[in-house]
This record gives sequence, structure tokens and C-alpha cells, in this order.
Amino acid sequence: MKRAPVWSMTVLLTATLFAGCGAETIDNRAETAGHTQAQVSDERALSAEDNDSTAETQTDSEAAETDTAENLIPDEIQTIPAAYFEPAQNQGTLVELTYDTYESFSYDEKTRKLTKRAIVYLPYGYSQEEKYNVFYLMHGGWSNETTTLGIPGAESAFKNVLDHMIEAGETKPLIVVCPTYNNTNENGQDSDSFSLAMQLTRNFHSELVNDLLPAVEGTYRTYAEDVTEEALMASRDHRGFGGFSMGSVTTWRTFEYCMDYFRYYLPMSCGTSLDDEEIWKGADGHEAEDYFVWIMTGTQDFAYSYDENRAKKMRDSDYFIESDSEAGGNFAYRVKTGYSHDGGAAMEYTYNGMRFFWGKKKGGETSGDARDAQMNEPIKEFYTTRTSISDVINDPVFVTASGEAYGRLLFPANKNYYSGSTLGDLSLTWYGNLQPEATVEIANYMKSYAQAGETVFYDIYTDEEKEADPAKKDTGLFFFKGSPGEKFAICNAGGGFAYVGAMHDSFPHAMELSKKGYNAFALIYRPGAQTACEDLARAIAFIHEHAEKLEVDTEGYSLWGGSAGARMAAWLGSYGTEGFGEEAYPRPAAVIMQYTGLSEVYGNEPPTYNCVGTNDGIASYRTMQARIDAIKANGTDAEIEVFQGLSHGFGLGTGTVAEGWIDRAVIFWERNMEDQ
Repeated sequence: MKRAPVWSMTVLLTATLFAGCGAETIDNRAETAGHTQAQVSDERALSAEDNDSTAETQTDSEAAETDTAENLIPDEIQTIPAAYFEPAQNQGTLVELTYDTYESFSYDEKTRKLTKRAIVYLPYGYSQEEKYNVFYLMHGGWSNETTTLGIPGAESAFKNVLDHMIEAGETKPLIVVCPTYNNTNENGQDSDSFSLAMQLTRNFHSELVNDLLPAVEGTYRTYAEDVTEEALMASRDHRGFGGFSMGSVTTWRTFEYCMDYFRYYLPMSCGTSLDDEEIWKGADGHEAEDYFVWIMTGTQDFAYSYDENRAKKMRDSDYFIESDSEAGGNFAYRVKTGYSHDGGAAMEYTYNGMRFFWGKKKGGETSGDARDAQMNEPIKEFYTTRTSISDVINDPVFVTASGEAYGRLLFPANKNYYSGSTLGDLSLTWYGNLQPEATVEIANYMKSYAQAGETVFYDIYTDEEKEADPAKKDTGLFFFKGSPGEKFAICNAGGGFAYVGAMHDSFPHAMELSKKGYNAFALIYRPGAQTACEDLARAIAFIHEHAEKLEVDTEGYSLWGGSAGARMAAWLGSYGTEGFGEEAYPRPAAVIMQYTGLSEVYGNEPPTYNCVGTNDGIASYRTMQARIDAIKANGTDAEIEVFQGLSHGFGLGTGTVAEGWIDRAVIFWERNMEDQ
């Protein structure tokens, strides 16, 4: 093994030590319908960041099944979001745990007692009333137990990453233990010697099982009912071991000697040859589904050739089946292009491993019972009317699995169209009826569900499409989930085709529909009537293509919109997705429109509901009435409600004569979904 270099100082010192080793119209719509964008690729991936949440009534074995079922390892190692290196809002705690053990080389004789220390991470809100998974994370060469997470009062950047992961729902709250294989350190730090470290990592298993596990799990609440050998073995599904560089050697030795106590193994960048076949015999007596190993390294890492060779041997071994999930096998191998043997790589690999072991389910799905229990819980109050808009935008919970922040899309992408510094004083151009309490409720809804592991935002364009057209980076679907298997609606806010006023004109509608059990999406689209309609067409296609993962019924869906958003809903209802560059998908069962002066009627309109105020200076209620009359004359179901004295943009109409209109609109939709 090539001797690991001594890493130079960087901004993140701990990272280097970690390794140790309204009014626009579409002109000539009928003529231009066939001259829109070229049809795009169907390769659209769901960006899911989902985490399962087990109900309190589950047994430990049921909880373990929920932890592992359907979990997928991504094709590429995910990058840690930059914001995760800064302190989180909800911070866990580091504690020092001392325990008694024995000198490594004479351990069996137990003639020389040692007192050692481990650094233990306890998640935010840690309680002795809850059970926690435990991950034992070993340092590399030239390091010790403080290297990875720091010490109380001098925490590392990776401790912040742990806080953010849990806060964002990327992994369940868990305990992380950083021990050391260092022994007496009589001639300097033991891990500074490669040959000595190799011997100590081989010996560490005795201390680990006999002394460290009982000390940790007898002090903190885990899935072990007590610290007897039987109880520790019985709780192995809730325990993992990992390490980078020399820590990965320790991980493999843990696999060899401690299989009865650990289910998950994360050996990262193991840059040396080992007696692999002998190590793997540690799995004798266990079924293949009893353990999972994930190996990670980088193409520029000196360990790459060692891990590459080891992975090839594992593919030929009777002990391993390569797979992206526990359902399909028990080992995975991933390589990060350009990464070398350093602390940044170590942190990123560890981040990915913990997300897989105790984090997301594939495709954004939470187990049914757990989700039902979760959705019946009240929305948590993270924000108030005094919360700054920037705090919501920058909240790390609003980050996709690929590391893209989407909190900014809760508000207009163009900041010129809104004002105010807090949720309570938010103001949107052309809208005068914002309800601060509703704004706060929506923001809290989003964070509650995102933090609980539910996906609340989906990209509708691929990375390649967004790279080709950067404006598509400001698009997507916010998801207000209703009952699994129920029909869906897409809500489109107005904003004069200049911006998207979702916080007033689509989010509240989508939330109300989800409360009624329907699956509701709020579209964030590009400015411009043509591009907005293309984005809505893509959204419809996206939902149809991913209906199974989203758990929605695509028959009898509806399109909703206010002002400019109402025009989008009407145009897609009349011209279909094929008129805007997508494949042909079924037309909506109903279009629900608010305050827009659209007048044209071509005879192919779907059932349409309208509502508007008599004092609307932008959308004439007479124009809307005439259009509804024309649709009805063509034999299509249509209704309109005109509210005395209301002006443009009343939204849900809370506290006005229009309050309750959405209930009647839903009845209209339900009537027509049955007819369809």
C-alpha cells in the first residue's frame, strides 16, 4: 500500500483530517400550434428524496423491513450540498464517552487495562424514549477518534452535514460513534505507523464487541434491549460500521469477526491488499440477505486499483450478489470520477452511505402505513409571520437528492415581482389579497413533509434539457399529496406571464385539494405564454409517465388556473399536450378558471368552470360570461360564478363573498370526471 500523504490545510480543516490517510395572449394560436418545440426525450428521472417513517406500533423487525425495503443506491455518488457544511437550525450534540478496555496485543489475557474515549453524535431531539440506529465510523491513518466529528465545543464541518441530513429528512435520526483503533500511543500516535495500524485494525474486533458496544448501547437508547450478547445480536439490523482508508481495513475486519452484530458495512477507499477470501468467510452461517456492503472510491485515488480488483473478486464470490438495492443483492460498488484519497471524498462517501442505510426509499415512496400515520400528524410550526423570506428560501430542507436547492421557487424567480422581508409582509405584483396565515401554513406544510421524507418538489426537465435552456431551471412541480391512487389536479398561478404568483394563486388551491384527498400539483413555469404552455404540457406528460411512483390516477384529471394560469389551463384543455411539443395525452375532465378575459371558443373546450368579480379591472366578468355561454351552446357543461364587488386576484376568496367557491368547483369537476 502506498503511504497515505499528510494532507495540506484547506478551508475545511476537518475534511482534510477525515481521510487520515395577466395580459399576454398567444397570437394566431391555431396557426402556430404545430410549430412549437421539438418533442423531447422521454428519459425524465424522478428526483426523489424520500424517507420512510415507521409508525410507533411497528415491531423492531417490521421497522427493519421498512428501513430496507425498496432502498436504491443511486447510479452516481451524490454531492453534499454546499449549505450542509454550515451550522444547521436543528443541531445535534457531541459527547465524549469513556470506557474501559484492554491493551490490544494482550487483550485475551486482560492483564493491562486501558481507558479509551469515543466521540458520540446524538441527533437533535435525542430522547431516551426513542430507539435509534447506530453507525460506528472509524478514522483512517494519522488520525484518532476526534478527527471525523471533532469534540464538544469544537465540532467539525461533517457534524454540520449530519445535522442537515437529519433536518432535511435524508436519513433517520441516528447515533454516530467515532472510536479509535489506537492502542497505547507509547511511541507516538499508533495510527501514524502503517504496519502497526494494520495489526491494530485486525485486533479491534475484541474491544468493539466486548467493550465499546456495551458502553455505547448501555448508555444511549438503541434497538438493543440490553447489552447482553443475545440482545446485541438481535439488534444487528440497526447497526452499521464504516471507515475510510485504514478505517476501511477496520470495516473489513469487522465484517470478518463481527457479522453477528452488524448488518451494514461501508469500506471506503481501501488502499491495500487483504486476505479477502478469508475475510468473507466471516459471513458463514448467515444468509446472503443478512448483510450489505457498499464500496466507494475515486478514479484518482491510489486505492482505486485495490477496490476495483476487490469488487471483481466479489462478483465471482458465492458470498456476494451485486445490486442497487437490498432487495436484489448484498453489495454495491461506486466510483467517483476525478476523486482522490482525501477528506472531501471521505465525507461524501459517508454521506451517501448513511443515506442508503437508513434514509430514502426509491421513487419518492414511503411505506403506506407509515405515510398514512405521518399525513395524519399536524403540520409542524417551523415558520411564523416573522420568519424572513430568505430563511425559507435558504432552508437546507428544500434541496433535491441531486443537491439542487428549490426553496427559491416558492417565491417568484424574478425578485422584482415581490416585496417584503418576512412571510407576514410578502406582497406580489397585481395581487392585493394575500393571507399571511395561509402563506405561513403553506411554508410549514412544505417543510413538514420535506423533513419527514416526502417529496414535495419534482423537476420536470432533465439536467441536459436545463443545461441547454437555463430558463428551465426555474420550473418544476410542487406536490401536495392526497390519498394514494386518487385523481390529480394541476394548479397554475397567474402573474401576467411575467412571473408565477404561486404563493397566492396556486399553492393555496393545491393544498385545499389535497385536504379533500386529491393529489394536487402546483406548476412553476417559465415567463411567456408559449413557454408556459410548453411547461404545462411537459408537467402533464411527466405525471402520466410517473403515475405509478406518484401514486395518482390519471383518468379524469383537472387543470386549474388564475389569470394567466387560467389561460394556460384553457389552452391545454383545448389543444392538448400535442399542441405544445409533447406526445398526445388524455385531455382533462374539467378546466377550472379564475379571473381571465379569454374570449375565443373553438368548440373543442372541455367542461369549464369560471369565477370572477364584478370589480375586476383586468378580466371583464362580461367577457367570461359570454365565453361560458358559448361553451354551453356547444353542448359542453359549463358554469360561472360572478361575485359582487370583488376585484382581480381574490384567490380562495377567504373572508369574502367568494369564500367556498373551490368546494363548488370540485363538485363540478367530480360531476364531469364521472361523465368522462
